[in-house]
Amino acid sequence: MTDYTLVRSRRRTLSMELKRDGTVVVHAPLRLGVEKIDAFVAAHEAWLARARARQAERLAEREALLARARSELPQRVAHWSRVTGLVPTGVKITGAKTRFGSCNSRNSLCFSWRLMQYPDEAIDLVVVHELCHIAHHDHGAGFYALLGSILPDHRERMKLLKE
Repeated sequence: MTDYTLVRSRRRTLSMELKRDGTVVVHAPLRLGVEKIDAFVAAHEAWLARARARQAERLAEREALLARARSELPQRVAHWSRVTGLVPTGVKITGAKTRFGSCNSRNSLCFSWRLMQYPDEAIDLVVVHELCHIAHHDHGAGFYALLGSILPDHRERMKLLKE
């Protein structure tokens, strides 16, 4: 049977969760017997196996995207840097969930590995977008004029990121 951590509280139901680190936590009412909790865990072994398999798939996909980001994004930045003449001070790969890229005040670029799930045209848009922030640290008219001069189809490429 699966090892688990038991958390008792003033609840009426049993629940089981699989943590990111692979441990299992069972939440149970204060006075419920251990044999009933063990039976609950045993009855949900199939669910737990499926949850562990999904977790392993997501981890493998994440690792593959991270490896791809580490190998491809610096090359793409170097290519577009030569094209634009805009040179960053550094390139970093992050796990950001809410933004694909950023440029800090020291002109260092950060890109989320999640960007690698999108088509090449969308990836290049984000790279060029962040490079343009080296010249214009805002989203003003000058920024969009520069972006448009480099990627005239930037609006169409942006739609790829929203799909």
